[in-house]
Amino acid sequence: MAIRVVVSTGKRKTSLAKATIKNGSGRIRINGRPLEIHQPEVAKMRIMEPLILFGDGWTKYDIRVRVRGGGVMSQADAVRMSIATGLFRMSQDYEARSRMLEHDRTMLVGDPRRTEPKKFGGPSARSRYQKSYR
Repeated sequence: MAIRVVVSTGKRKTSLAKATIKNGSGRIRINGRPLEIHQPEVAKMRIMEPLILFGDGWTKYDIRVRVRGGGVMSQADAVRMSIATGLFRMSQDYEARSRMLEHDRTMLVGDPRRTEPKKFGGPSARSRYQKSYR
């Protein structure tokens, strides 16, 4: 049996995650650290969602993720998306894919929202500086 490797990406806001999935024993490493020690706990649970929905089939793959940019939750969502798409592409399990889409569509489909650029005449994109007439 040939060694098969799948590389998948996930994006959320300014975070970009790249997951490399290959045959193995169920190890998951994010930026070189095991998923078990990933902090905060909320982000860890968010990353584990596609694994739970996929079932026990993911334990025969090793997953290595490199993620950069953005904040903690944005990175967690990018990792979650890259793992979900990579597991589906590696296993071709369409039932798991439909379970993931039914649970949360952003697990496989990217969220196109980005921050609006700042304009002149105010401190942010929409708000304006106050003016006084007296």
